[in-house]
Amino acid sequence: MLVEESKRLGPMIFWFIAIAVTAIACAALLYAGRRRVVNGSTAETADANSHFRLVLAGIDADLAAGKIGAEEAVGAKGELAREMLRAKADTGPAASGEIGRGALVAGIGLVAVTALALYGLLGSPNMPTQPLAGRADVAAQNMSLEAAIARIEAQLATNPEDLRGWTVLAPALLEVGRYADAADAYGRVIDLSAPTAQLLADRAEALLLAAGDAGSEEAMGLLRAAAEMDPKHVQSRLYLAAELTRMGQYEEAARFWQAAIDLAKGDEVWLTAARQGLSVAQNDGVDTTVQEQAEMIRGMVDGLTSRLYADGGTIEEWAQLVRSYIVLGDLPNAQTAYDRAVVAYPLAFDRGELDSMALGAGLKLNGDQR
Repeated sequence: MLVEESKRLGPMIFWFIAIAVTAIACAALLYAGRRRVVNGSTAETADANSHFRLVLAGIDADLAAGKIGAEEAVGAKGELAREMLRAKADTGPAASGEIGRGALVAGIGLVAVTALALYGLLGSPNMPTQPLAGRADVAAQNMSLEAAIARIEAQLATNPEDLRGWTVLAPALLEVGRYADAADAYGRVIDLSAPTAQLLADRAEALLLAAGDAGSEEAMGLLRAAAEMDPKHVQSRLYLAAELTRMGQYEEAARFWQAAIDLAKGDEVWLTAARQGLSVAQNDGVDTTVQEQAEMIRGMVDGLTSRLYADGGTIEEWAQLVRSYIVLGDLPNAQTAYDRAVVAYPLAFDRGELDSMALGAGLKLNGDQR
């Protein structure tokens, strides 16, 4: 009921506002074109004004002195105002600065007619207002990725040859984890356009993600085709190297790792991982980088152990030593280092962090010395 009433009153409200705006504009034009005396007699005007100012001052003085009341003062000022108006009415006709009233009225009419005619062409007060949420730009801003995908899929169902739609849909499906559907969408893009190395690699990526650890022969074929199509395409070579390493084909994997590294400029985020992958492939699946890091850490820990056992150190250094043994998985040496730390710092107050770390690692706490 309220909706129907608002629809009925909508046009009335519009026309009321339109008439009011037009009336204000007309009043402004009338005010601008009212009579003005140009080069009038300043002496006469000054004398008349001085007379009225004296009378007004007298009224205010009598009010302040209590000779007349507030209501009498208001009445006196009203009478004085009427006398001023009568005096101005007797000052004679306007001079050459007056705007012709006929031309003014014609101008006002022209403004009103023009405004209403333009609205008749551009506007329609009888049309219902469109909710903010229904506007296309606002709806697009508030739409979730899933809702946008659903809308594009609905459009593609009626127009499956829309290349632009498939191009937008494919990476969106990949983003939300619909890998198989993303692979199909990339397939449609390839069918509707000339295949490129990037498109082949994108479809291969979706196929590999959909297959998980099982791998995908089709994806490997697409990646090889992409690498052959574009000698400088890095992504296809990285995917091939990673998959071949996972499959244990280290010799071929090393070639693709090296090919990708050779194409790098030196600041790529994937370069460190590629070099590590190359090391693994060259050593038949053994990650020598990890071994080298472990050996380096072991050397540092051995040096710290020798110094602390011989000369002692701060509680922070003992905690570092115990933590290092825990990280290396060497719990017996971690227990020994902790016991030495307890001897050096027998007060539990000094070993709060160290005791917490030892307890978390499953070490035996020396309760008698705490």
